[in-house]
Parts: sequence; structure tokens; C-alpha cells
Amino acid sequence: MSGGRNIGSILCPNCGKLISATTTKCMHCGSKNPNLWGFSEILRKYFGGQISLAPIIATTCIALYVFSLLLAPKAIFQTQGFLGFLSPSTNSLVSLGMTGAYPISRGHWWTLITAIYLHGSILHIIFNTLWIRQLGPTVEEFFGTSRSFLIFTISGALGFVFSTFAGNYFTIGASGSIFGLLGALVYYGRKRGGSFGTAIYKQTGQWAIVLFIFGFLFPGIDNFAHAGGFVGGYLSASLLGFIEMKKETRTHQLLALAAIGITVLAFLLVILN
Repeated sequence: MSGGRNIGSILCPNCGKLISATTTKCMHCGSKNPNLWGFSEILRKYFGGQISLAPIIATTCIALYVFSLLLAPKAIFQTQGFLGFLSPSTNSLVSLGMTGAYPISRGHWWTLITAIYLHGSILHIIFNTLWIRQLGPTVEEFFGTSRSFLIFTISGALGFVFSTFAGNYFTIGASGSIFGLLGALVYYGRKRGGSFGTAIYKQTGQWAIVLFIFGFLFPGIDNFAHAGGFVGGYLSASLLGFIEMKKETRTHQLLALAAIGITVLAFLLVILN
């Protein structure tokens, strides 16, 4: 029996061809450090299509919603109308990273990220998580996991930037990111063209219009965040490209990893402040 160690092989994240796990340069495409300093397997697992992004995001939102209720249980039973049923207290949401003109004026930039995962009522969380589960898998299929998370994060943050400049004192929710997913799909359909692309463009465009109109029919809905999120999703999709244009690269994976790091840092800053 051989006493040697099994070195193993990996797929080059740039060209997708099989290479040695210890090589410093891909023999096929010339990419340097294709094993990403030992992190290639982690990136492949989490950003290579093995794990679906939408359920993770939806579960995170639900967990934070439940936690926000538990921070102030008495607020759960306060009557706030049908749309405000089972609403966390404002203090709970502020302590968890609610954003808006007031937190940003105090220098709490990280709330542009944390507020994406917070929700203000049972209807709010149900509505948004259903849309995340509806749109997320399609965006992942067209753009890949790494770019999908970047689109989700960028559009959510940009939506809150729009809202903050509009003077909204406090705001929360993943709806800006959801509109970002719609914006990305509208871009995809328009850019791809053909019968399939046209169908995607028309369907997602109609959804976006209906949801925009819906936002003006009910009080307390942050339409500026919706608009900013849609713009953010469309622009980030156009910059990042989709799989049929260019498959996901190591750069996309590293950017997504950085976005996760920033998100974790944002919640750590919430705890520290």
C-alpha cells in the first residue's frame, strides 16, 4: 500500500477544466492561483450552484423577523391594523439595523445592508419571502449564484440610498432587492432577445409594473426603495453579465464572498453599536 498523500484535482474557476489542486497556474488558460489559496472548494460549493441562494435568504429574513418579535413581546399584541398585524416594535427594529435618513445621518452606513433582512409585519415577511422564492431560482439559473447574491445585495442597498435621499426617516425590507431581481430579469430578457428572452422581458416587466402600482395603493410602502432597487438590479446585471454571455468567474465568486463578508460585518457593527 502506498504511503503517499492523495493530492487531488479541482476545476479551474476561470476555464472550468480539470487541474491539480496544488498547481499555481492553470495549464489550460494560464490563470494564476486557480486553487484560490485553498478556498476554491468552498467557493465552488457555495457559489457553484450546489446550494440554492433563495431559501437561505428567505430563512435568514424569517429568523430575524421572529427574533425582532421576541425582543419586545408586548408589541406583538398592540393593534396596528390589518397591514401591521404582528409587527415588531420600532426599538427592536432599530436595534437590529433599521435604516433610513435618521440612522444614516448618525453615520450608520451598515444599516443599508442589515435593513434588507428586516421586516415590519407578518404580511411584509410573507409577501417578500414568497417573491424571493419565486424570483431567486430563476435569477440564479440565468446569472449564477455569485452574481445573484451581488445583484440582491447591491439593489437592496441602492434602494435604501434612494429612500434615504427622499427623506424617509426609517425603512426596512427586502422589497428593494426583490425589485432588483426583477430589474435583472428585465435586463436579461431584453439583452437575450428571441422568443424566450422576449417572454421573460414581458412577464417580469409586467410584474414590476403591477408591484410598482401596488406600492402606491397602500400606505407605508417605500416606493423610492422599489425604484432604486430596480435601477440597481438592472445596472448591476448589465455590468456583471449573465451565464449565456459569460460564465461565472473567480472574480464573481470573490466579489460575492466579499459581499457576504460586508453583510456579516454590517450585523457585527449593529451589535457593537
